[in-house]
Amino acid sequence: MAVAWRAGLAGPVPAFAGAAGLALRSRADAPRARLIRAGGSSRTPKAPSGGGPRGPRRLYEQARRAWDRPLTAYYLILGSSLLVTVLGLVMVYSASMIQALEYSLPASYFFRKQFVAALIGAGLLLLASRMPVKLHRALSYPLLLAAVFLMVLVQVPGIGHAVNGNQNWIYLGGPFQLQPSEFGKLALILWGADLLARKQERRLLTQWKHLLVPLVPVAFLLLGLIMLGGDMGTAIIMTAILFGLLWLAGAPTRLFTGVLGIAVFVGLLLIRTNENRMSRLECMGATDLGPKGECWQAVHGIYALASGGWFGSGLGASVEKWGQLPEPHTDFIFAVAGEELGLAGTLSVLALFAALGYAGIRVAGRTEDPFVRYAAGGVTTWITAQAVVNIGAVLGLLPIAGVPLPLFSYGGSALLPTMFAVGLLIAFARQDPAAKAALAMRRPGVRWKSMRRRVKKRPSGER
Repeated sequence: MAVAWRAGLAGPVPAFAGAAGLALRSRADAPRARLIRAGGSSRTPKAPSGGGPRGPRRLYEQARRAWDRPLTAYYLILGSSLLVTVLGLVMVYSASMIQALEYSLPASYFFRKQFVAALIGAGLLLLASRMPVKLHRALSYPLLLAAVFLMVLVQVPGIGHAVNGNQNWIYLGGPFQLQPSEFGKLALILWGADLLARKQERRLLTQWKHLLVPLVPVAFLLLGLIMLGGDMGTAIIMTAILFGLLWLAGAPTRLFTGVLGIAVFVGLLLIRTNENRMSRLECMGATDLGPKGECWQAVHGIYALASGGWFGSGLGASVEKWGQLPEPHTDFIFAVAGEELGLAGTLSVLALFAALGYAGIRVAGRTEDPFVRYAAGGVTTWITAQAVVNIGAVLGLLPIAGVPLPLFSYGGSALLPTMFAVGLLIAFARQDPAAKAALAMRRPGVRWKSMRRRVKKRPSGER
């Protein structure tokens, strides 16, 4: 029996010779002819593809895969830090205009100084992000010695300068001045990370004496120099950095609790013996100015936030910065941001700091290098703790500590080491093997070479 395979149907249909084959062929073509006469398509409908998640679950899976990419932490650190810095420049200009005019200065005086500091800080960020880890470790000891030397100079009469009752500044000439304690935070992180990493490599961190000595005595030396100038806020941040390093090193709970208890006792003692610090503690959550106006700054900070509404009064339209709110461009710049940008603006700032903190924790948690883990954890503790202390004081949830909002408030001495620390996080995020491979594949030369390897050679004359 002769069999011929014919195309055009949903599958191969044998055509038999004779009348039986003709009848079978007519019955097979009948449904197709009816579909064509009805104006439909002659193609067989495809079955819907299944098996994969649909709807919200599919979106969730796509977001989770995108969040787990090797370069997520790298882009979060870079993007959030730059956005906070740029938004801070805008708010510094808006919040400092009136105060500059009160001092008979140009309206953009403080903004220009902050802009110059941001440019220098961007160079430091780029430098730190490109430096190898070995060079960061080599800089730890010289940076610590330089910070201690400058902090000692602050206490020398004629060299150190007092601002708002705290002697923690050194004049560099002209309008420029330096606060060495801000660089002491960075020095403690780098030196402490290098110290703990070397002890971990020798398996010495299981002994409490190696865990505490010399890290805690050196930290107490820096704290003592800071407290000689009366800067309680910077001392709080330095203590938070010390606790962060001890926590990352795996300090036992009883040891950690003991050190924390001593720090709390000393802090309360220092607060009780100082009338100014005691009044700040009593102004937590205050809604009244007080009989002598001691809660003026705290109450007017709440007024600024409350008058902002959902979307604020607009850039430059703050009322509290017209002499009502002290330090509108430094410690209480978050209150001015809430008044001009509203709840949406303040939540955006909080989201950027949360993204930066999450990315720092992710870098510290995914690395196998102990120095990177301690340094990244220390920098993350520094930035997040200082942001919490500043924002908590503005909201009335914490005492006013007098610390700036990182990357946001006015002050070059605070901005420069913070941007260098962000560069550290970027460098550590780039050191991850998966991130390093992803960045290498994005270089034009590498991609071009890889594409050339994929192209097969064709005979001459063939297109």
